Amino acid sequence: MRLRAISTYVDLLLKWNARINLTAVRQPEEIIQRHFGESLFAANYVLAQKPVAKAIDLGSGAGFPGVPFALLAPEAKVTLIEASQKKATFLRELIYALGLKNVKVYGDRGESYPGRADLVMLRAVEKFEKALLVAESLVEPGERIALMVGQSQVEVAVKSDPRVQWHEPIAIPSGNSRVLLLGTTLVKVE
Repeated sequence: MRLRAISTYVDLLLKWNARINLTAVRQPEEIIQRHFGESLFAANYVLAQKPVAKAIDLGSGAGFPGVPFALLAPEAKVTLIEASQKKATFLRELIYALGLKNVKVYGDRGESYPGRADLVMLRAVEKFEKALLVAESLVEPGERIALMVGQSQVEVAVKSDPRVQWHEPIAIPSGNSRVLLLGTTLVKVE
């Protein structure tokens, strides 16, 4: 089932990518290795730590890492936040084509999203520092943020907010020097 879903995903991504820029990666093998490889590695690692009930993929773009996460965790409710209406339309078509019942698209900016989640994911977003602050505002107290970032962005993340306890970065296999950086928000003391 997952292999069929990934094949459908790649086909749809290539079709749409010819019309709008969803990803600079154009070769199916590279899409599998970079986008799916990174996303599935991170999802497996995060899910091995503890279950996730609600997840947000902030700046979802072409659906990475949120859609692969949803494929691995069908019990989790996943929200893909994407402000670009063209990309949000692609994501809605993708969700329909894959028959995913646990995924929805929020086609607006993350700052205006009314909910929170126990996991917020971020990968390859523009304006990283600003997006990171939005991600931190969307995660429930005591819960996790998962960043798939370049090594140079680790220091920026670690200095971003003292209310997030960051763990040691984990190298993503074949991730072109990307790492998985997990942070846990501090629980509010009332």
